[in-house]
Amino acid sequence: MAVPPSKFILVTGPPGVGKTTLVMRIIENLRASHPHLKIRGFYTREIREGSERVGFEVYTLDGWRGQLALSTTSRESVKWPSVGKYKVDLASFDAMALPALEVREGTDLFIIDEIGKMELFSSSFFPVVLNVLQSNIPILATIPMPKYGRDIPEVVRLRNHPGVIVNTLTNGNRDTMRETIYNHIISLLPKHSLNDARIE
Repeated sequence: MAVPPSKFILVTGPPGVGKTTLVMRIIENLRASHPHLKIRGFYTREIREGSERVGFEVYTLDGWRGQLALSTTSRESVKWPSVGKYKVDLASFDAMALPALEVREGTDLFIIDEIGKMELFSSSFFPVVLNVLQSNIPILATIPMPKYGRDIPEVVRLRNHPGVIVNTLTNGNRDTMRETIYNHIISLLPKHSLNDARIE
């Protein structure tokens, strides 16, 4: 009896290797080939001033954008949790990410970029991720690699989840990895969604 392909796809790799770029390309390809697919979730992007990275933003797949973290400290951000030089705006993150991960009927795919230290400062975030996981809707998510041999307990839990597929991205395998993950996702999607896309 054939084992069904995993519906939980994780992408990891060193900082700067292109995890978010890979996720964005896959989303673009899916929307181009199957425009009726209902994709929910969020991705994060750097905020830059010239060549300097000064923070991160959250973009939801239904068109909203909010602040995730900033390197500058203001009077309100003094009490925010820190990751390196960045202060994490939990109120903004929760307002963007949590509604984007609400399990709704008809959702074909969830994107979660990323499940990392900044995001996990939110006490509400990981329970929502687990709820998405229990929904049996396909998930494409990114996670950080262990830093200095230390791993995040929630990330370990996800990496060890039954049936998960963990893909490690490198500078040398980015193109083949993107094609492999795209084809894997297509194999998971409901046939009626793909058929609807072909009709248009």
